[in-house]
Amino acid sequence: MIDGGHLRVQARQNKLAYDPTLIEKVAHACIEQAQENLLRILYYDCAPYVGEARLPVSGKMHQFTGSGDWLRALGRKDLFAIRQGVLKFRGFKPKRIPISPTALSDDDFVPDFEQKGVDMRIGLDIATYSDERLTDRIVLITGDTDCIPAMKHGRKSGIQMILVSLPGQRLAPELFEHADFKRTIVWPG
Repeated sequence: MIDGGHLRVQARQNKLAYDPTLIEKVAHACIEQAQENLLRILYYDCAPYVGEARLPVSGKMHQFTGSGDWLRALGRKDLFAIRQGVLKFRGFKPKRIPISPTALSDDDFVPDFEQKGVDMRIGLDIATYSDERLTDRIVLITGDTDCIPAMKHGRKSGIQMILVSLPGQRLAPELFEHADFKRTIVWPG
């Protein structure tokens, strides 16, 4: 199970191109081939935001465009299933705080987006796979502590929870408290 927003941030911090090929390679790097059989790769993310918003300083209308083609391409890969949330536009926020005392322009702000429904889908899938005993282990790529209740549920149901750590990443200690194993992988070449 891959939290796409989390993986995207980690990839960009490591200056990697975030695309279906990288996502597929990371997913396969998480599996210990000699001991585990891959059932399915569940990828959780949102399509890019498409819509209009008024810029914060000039008041001009700005069109956000994006394409979910890359998500569809990922979903066509072997063993991938896409679980889509919704990306909400929450306005603009300053690039730097404190805000400069000089005159501001639209370039001093960045759009603020929020994923909705992704954590819930991860939690529901962990519960479903656990309750129906569809697998013995769940390998999870996330940095979100909102997943802890679902991880606890999985473990109570007898499922081993494996938390993946990526190079240079610092995960919240409480995530490790609710995982059976920590698996560190390297970025695939």
